[in-house]
Amino acid sequence: MANNLNFKSPLIIVGLLTIGMLIGKYSATKQQYVYLSNSSDTFPALIELLNYVSYNYVDDIDLDSLQEEVITSTLESLDPHSSYIPLKELKEITETMTGNFDGIGVEFQILDDTIIVVSPISGGPSQEKGIRAGDRIVQVDTLNVAGVGFTNKDVVRTLRGPKGTSVNLYIKRKGIDRLLTFEIIRDKIPLTSVDVAYMIDDKNAYIKVNRFSGTTEQEFTSALKRLKNKGAQALILDLRSNPGGFLSAAIAMLDEFLPAGKLLVYTEGNAREKQVYSSTRGGSFHKGDIVVLVDEGSASASEIVAGAIQDQDRGYVVGRRTFGKGLVQEQSMLTSGAAFRLTTSRYYTPSGRSIQKPYSSDLNAYHNEAIDRYHSGELYEEDSLKVTDSLKFYTEAGRVVYGGGGISPDYFIALDSLSNSQWLYDVIAQNLVNTFVFDYVENNTAKLTRYSSAEQFCEAFVITENILDDFVTYAKTKGLKPSSAQVESAKEWLQLRLKARIAKHQWNDEGLYRVINEQDDMLIKALDLL
Repeated sequence: MANNLNFKSPLIIVGLLTIGMLIGKYSATKQQYVYLSNSSDTFPALIELLNYVSYNYVDDIDLDSLQEEVITSTLESLDPHSSYIPLKELKEITETMTGNFDGIGVEFQILDDTIIVVSPISGGPSQEKGIRAGDRIVQVDTLNVAGVGFTNKDVVRTLRGPKGTSVNLYIKRKGIDRLLTFEIIRDKIPLTSVDVAYMIDDKNAYIKVNRFSGTTEQEFTSALKRLKNKGAQALILDLRSNPGGFLSAAIAMLDEFLPAGKLLVYTEGNAREKQVYSSTRGGSFHKGDIVVLVDEGSASASEIVAGAIQDQDRGYVVGRRTFGKGLVQEQSMLTSGAAFRLTTSRYYTPSGRSIQKPYSSDLNAYHNEAIDRYHSGELYEEDSLKVTDSLKFYTEAGRVVYGGGGISPDYFIALDSLSNSQWLYDVIAQNLVNTFVFDYVENNTAKLTRYSSAEQFCEAFVITENILDDFVTYAKTKGLKPSSAQVESAKEWLQLRLKARIAKHQWNDEGLYRVINEQDDMLIKALDLL
């Protein structure tokens, strides 16, 4: 079992692989292998094997690639989250966690083999130059990017670049016959972790957090302060599909909710002493009511926050059982510039529950466990989740909670299943809602500018039967011809998504979430509890 492997073995291998290669290089000649008499005592057998292979294998060997493969497989054999990070991937991961990157600052989608701007990032160089939602990028400098099979990675590689460098975009804009040319000077682009923060009504606030990064503490405390100034007395904290991130960001968030001296989480490992994290300052929202929304995509730092709120009886957790990622990784650098993450401890909630779900050496089974939840019915029926008395724990107030992996909610909300319509599945697969909305917005600019805010749009705008009929007609042009029964069964779903995408087009994520949340079962339950 992976749980029982000695955590020190990858460190020995990583540290000695290079040494072993150097010894081999200077103690052997081509076509000859010199046996290291003390290798079995001093070096792992792996070094001896690689040394032999490197000088006797039938073909040329890329030792760097071979070494990476060995390191990767060794770390992966320990647990699902120990991993090797090649140099080429390290920068992208670092950007995600530090909260910024260099680029032009647009959110985009590829539709009909064309790069379409969903929205320019607020304060970024593209917004300042006048790039608009709906603009179609057809050329970047001298490179044609339309109709050539560009992927998302191709777009990122082409548009990103060092701060201060310039790039020329050639834009096709609705209603203008010629191509528009924009010279964009690349700059630091913020990667925000708070998608949206707004008042639902005169006392209930909503904050959606997508990750726990280096900027989350500042973003979250700023948003919370702004909402408190608007009269927020209760908070719905949405951590659905939040994969986690920095422990420090989770601790800082919890510090806002609890008085000083409350246990938040602790960690412990075979080679790491128990480390306890408690609230320190008595935060700005330690008296307001709280509901945390989670689902099967909420992991790591998200589970720490939800677990502490639940175990300290600070608020309710609503949704579905979280992912169950409770292993602590420490990242270290190699001399090559690459890095590796090694699991050194486990997270435990205040009641003593281990957040980590069970795992074996089968990584595919571990990562496909969400599919198992679907087949077992856990995502749709609360009773499908089996619990045992041996995993029973108690909150601060004596409520029973269960361990076994992930955080189980206080109130279960089933996954919203689509109607059994192949036509609707095809609509989603072809991304027709988004493509239709781009055309609708371009053709109805005057109508949409009547709404001064996302809140006003959400209250007053209606997806009429005419708009729905236009969408069905549009789908038919793409080869999807539904029956009247299929349209009727998909009607409510389509009306909500069409309205939400129009709102996002005009008011970014605030528009999207204001519309979607109106019919969100989890949020409706949270409001009932508050």
